[in-house]
Amino acid sequence: MTTALETRPAATGPTAPPGRRALALRPGTWLTWAVLAFFFVNLAGVITTVLVNSFSRSWFDSWLPHGWTSTWYSHAWHKFSLGQVLTTTIEVTLLVVVISLALAVPASYALARRSFPGKKLVTTLFVLPILVPPIAYGIPLATVLYKIHLAGTITGVVVANLVPSIPFVVFTMTPFIEQIDPRIEAAARMCGASTWTVLTRILSPLLLPGMLAAGILVLVRTFGMFELTFLTSGPTSQTLIVSLFSAVNSAGIRAPQSVDAMAVIYTGSMAVLLLIALRFVNPTQLVARASD
Repeated sequence: MTTALETRPAATGPTAPPGRRALALRPGTWLTWAVLAFFFVNLAGVITTVLVNSFSRSWFDSWLPHGWTSTWYSHAWHKFSLGQVLTTTIEVTLLVVVISLALAVPASYALARRSFPGKKLVTTLFVLPILVPPIAYGIPLATVLYKIHLAGTITGVVVANLVPSIPFVVFTMTPFIEQIDPRIEAAARMCGASTWTVLTRILSPLLLPGMLAAGILVLVRTFGMFELTFLTSGPTSQTLIVSLFSAVNSAGIRAPQSVDAMAVIYTGSMAVLLLIALRFVNPTQLVARASD
């Protein structure tokens, strides 16, 4: 005899037990994990292929190369003048970081502490270089730099990279400064501290963590910036990423292993910088400060 309990349909709606709800949602969960796994497998395959080819003697019709060697790295170092390229990259990156902090920190302080006519307009102008793709304003900027004979030099590359870097520091530092209680500065001034003393003895230690975070983020961004550097650099002012692009696309016959060796050097450098950035910067904290 069939009972009412046996004929009752299984609950699958909001009143279903947690185990059954999890079972009902499992196909979507598995699909999400399958898509992520497919993406990471392809990414690992691309990186592994480039890495393996940079150590191979020849690799055409087999699963593994026919021989192994590390001479392609020395070949790439001399062929593409990587010593000069890395020196230029470091010089451009450090100059952009230092100048961005020197100009953007006072601007961030003014936006965080002062109210003045046109403040919203100034904030909007700072937002534009971050929201607009670099290629959109990079071409007019490069045209101006060529007219004043700065394009093709390290100075021109630094000026071009400052356009998005300064707003980036401003929007990183402004919420950070807003967290500092202004009564600390007022108390120091009431005790007779001068403006220079307040800046060096009170504000600087409090601003140092934010400046370190902003500086590291600008360093990573500038190291990997391609569009603006490509449009404004010359033969003696190319950074590593522009030199890599030129090695892949410019005229001439080059061993693919040496190009892959150069790509491994660039990827390794970026990975080190990202690890350093994540060591000192917590992205969730930056997002929380910006939302506040």
